[in-house]
Amino acid sequence: MVKKKQVVQKELPLLKKIEDFRQASLIEDDPAYYFKIEDYIKDNLKHNLRPYQAEALYALNYTQTREEPHNQVLFNMATGSGKTDTMAGAILYLYNTHKYRNFIFVANTNAVVSKTKENFLNENSPKYLFKSPITIDGRRIEIRSVDRFPSYQEPDIIYLKLTTIQSLANELGSIRENGLTYEELEKNKMVILADEAHHFNASTKSQKVEEKSWEILLDKIRNINSDNRQLEFTATIDIDKELVYEKYKDKIIYKYDLNRFMEDGYSKNVYRLEANNNDKTKMLNAVLLSQYRKRIAKKFGIDNFKPVILFKSNKVAISCQAKDDFLEMINDLDANKLGEFLSEQSNITHSTTLRRMYEYWLDQDLAQTVIEVKRDFKPLTTVNANDTKKEGILGDVNDFNNLNTLEDMNNPIRTVFAVAKLTEGWDVLNLYDIVRIGEQPVTTTQTNSEAQLIGRGARYNPFIYNGKKSYTRRFDGDSRELRLLESLYYHTINDVKYINNLLKSFDKMNLVSEGDNDNDYKVFTALVKESFKKSRVYKYGKIYHNQLEDVPESDYNNLGSYGFNKDTITIDMNDSTVEHERSQESQLNEADSREVIVADFRSTKYIRLLKKAMSKDSFFRFSELSKYIPNLRSLDEFMTSKNWLGNLRVNATIPYNRMAIDNEFRLEVVVKALSKVKQALRTNYLKKRGTNKFEPVPVKDIVVDYTKRVSNNKTGIQAIIDRKEMIRDDWFVYDQAIVDQLESNLIDMIRNLVSDLKKEYRDVYLIRNEETINKLKLYEFGKVDDDVFHYQGFMPDFLLYLNDGEETYQLFIEPKGEQLLVRDNWKEKLLEKIKPENIKLIGEDEKIKLYGVKFFRYGNGRDIEEELMSYTIDN
Repeated sequence: MVKKKQVVQKELPLLKKIEDFRQASLIEDDPAYYFKIEDYIKDNLKHNLRPYQAEALYALNYTQTREEPHNQVLFNMATGSGKTDTMAGAILYLYNTHKYRNFIFVANTNAVVSKTKENFLNENSPKYLFKSPITIDGRRIEIRSVDRFPSYQEPDIIYLKLTTIQSLANELGSIRENGLTYEELEKNKMVILADEAHHFNASTKSQKVEEKSWEILLDKIRNINSDNRQLEFTATIDIDKELVYEKYKDKIIYKYDLNRFMEDGYSKNVYRLEANNNDKTKMLNAVLLSQYRKRIAKKFGIDNFKPVILFKSNKVAISCQAKDDFLEMINDLDANKLGEFLSEQSNITHSTTLRRMYEYWLDQDLAQTVIEVKRDFKPLTTVNANDTKKEGILGDVNDFNNLNTLEDMNNPIRTVFAVAKLTEGWDVLNLYDIVRIGEQPVTTTQTNSEAQLIGRGARYNPFIYNGKKSYTRRFDGDSRELRLLESLYYHTINDVKYINNLLKSFDKMNLVSEGDNDNDYKVFTALVKESFKKSRVYKYGKIYHNQLEDVPESDYNNLGSYGFNKDTITIDMNDSTVEHERSQESQLNEADSREVIVADFRSTKYIRLLKKAMSKDSFFRFSELSKYIPNLRSLDEFMTSKNWLGNLRVNATIPYNRMAIDNEFRLEVVVKALSKVKQALRTNYLKKRGTNKFEPVPVKDIVVDYTKRVSNNKTGIQAIIDRKEMIRDDWFVYDQAIVDQLESNLIDMIRNLVSDLKKEYRDVYLIRNEETINKLKLYEFGKVDDDVFHYQGFMPDFLLYLNDGEETYQLFIEPKGEQLLVRDNWKEKLLEKIKPENIKLIGEDEKIKLYGVKFFRYGNGRDIEEELMSYTIDN
């Protein structure tokens, strides 16, 4: 179960003012309202700014243009969310718009400073954040590293001093030749960039004004010139502490919490593997899981995928011993030991992921697996990075080079042993397993550190798949195998007190995690009957599904061709998270809500609202839209044509007790509706679609043993799934049917027809097309009645296979609950379209007959019986 934190937030007046201003619907002539990321920022950053990073820069612009400029502001942004990209954008903004040339970057550790030098100064580094060269208005701009700011300031130079707070304090605290002085800093206005700023609040937290504190030092530098600015960045700010809250309540200008970061898809999913295993078992599990992940990547054509494991200990001595034990374990591994390990663990694990992984390896050549493991996990690919120095895990230059380039395929490192958490200087994207070594009870303070570690490790790895790189998760709704490439696993003990402490720490930082324990599930296994395996149908029979083809650009001529209903969309505003089209069932109780019309773009009076909503997302510029709508002639056509938005009505589901529908609310709803339009355009452009050409697949490839994991905790309209013994029914291909009640009723109906069918057919078999096998799908083809095309595959639950020695009949049958009839209406239309006269069989003659049957529902069994018999016996 996903665990989410629900807390009452303290009010942050400046942040609220900025957000209210952003949402204002009546101000149209204010430059701050219309602030967008200018070309000089976009064109000079290597990465496209994400929406939340652009919002952060919007907030900065507000504080510098709307009222008396704020000289100290704080960005509270999640670990891994790209604070440094935001900082890079802020440097360009402040340089070009407000003429700042002098910047001091200050942090708590050498590690962060070293990393930031790579980000801002080293053009040859893969971590460099700017494009090279930086040009603004035709002028080439240089970012120059300095120890002191020059007296003569060249116009096309950004002067950047990078230093630790300790070094800066020492430099300003002592008079020495070539040393920085306060008098020098007073001459020119400057910007302080304070990274990991939670370290700079010692005086506030202690309630003491300490002359030598870092906080006082930065205050003095900032106040030495009234034009100075201080931009602070941190993922953790203790506003639950009253003094910190009082200091920052009017300085926090942007918040982007870790849970939002994860829910928006910019991170890996996080899972906990909780088991009472010893260290060596956890180590080998992590190695096998890591290698399984690598194999999956190769299977799906993802090259250069190198998952990394971190073995985390609490003490240096334990970590050093663990590394030795690890290398010895790998060296001693052989096929017999591996086979015994896999067999034993597969019988006792409660982890769904590990069970799948064990089953996979047990199917492989274990001797070859051992060779592969020994090649990838050896001294050369293992690093010990224990932080015996105060600088942290990156204090050593060699460690820094190795650990800061882990994504590089020329870097061989696969395993890291460390006592440190992932410190505020380690940006690693391809970390997929964190293993807790040397287990011992821990306090909440220690689990806070572990939660930070997991949060940093959850950074998304933007690997290339199908020729495209993504910076957000792509596989949340896809196969379990692909989801594994976007998931971080934390291997730890199954100790109630420890897990409770860890979850409290997750809550504190809004980190969303899931357990990988199947105690709340029943696991059913369906086996193909041996009698069926001996049959002609199993050995030589074929099942048919339709081929796919590329959709030509010329066919993308309306919203329906992108799978979007161009007539009506309803946005659920009861919780602002659930959205559905009219064709989908609402998840709300009708007694608690009502539906209202928010905008109808058939009327010109809503065009102003539509323009304002579109202005909030650069996707709706013509230059961007035309990438996905090649036949679009203008933005006006997109807004007014009935093929696009000109026929769209936007509704909202709201609580009955909400009476007022103001402009701000209308704008919010339309923005959400446009985000759904954007998703459809981007997702369904240049897709493949179904054809009426059906090709054969061997029965033995479709009918295989399978396991289904069924929750014990059914709620709402979820169907109760159980097993139905079928061992005595020779016409059913599995020893048991794992089905809900409606599916069970269908099987009973077929049972009543079997005796009549067997009089006409030599072979009579009902095949369960189980979704966990996911090998047989149908795709929509031909003209679409409602002008909305569906690109997703559809797996009919059952196939009735009949053969009389001359002709073969294959009938697709789908049970469907009442609550899904409207949403899945397109599937029934597809089934009804499957008839011999509508399809072409590839490489076969007319002795193959394919039919689709309308939905089997509660109460229509007699109609389905008659339809089945009309296709088979009466035909």
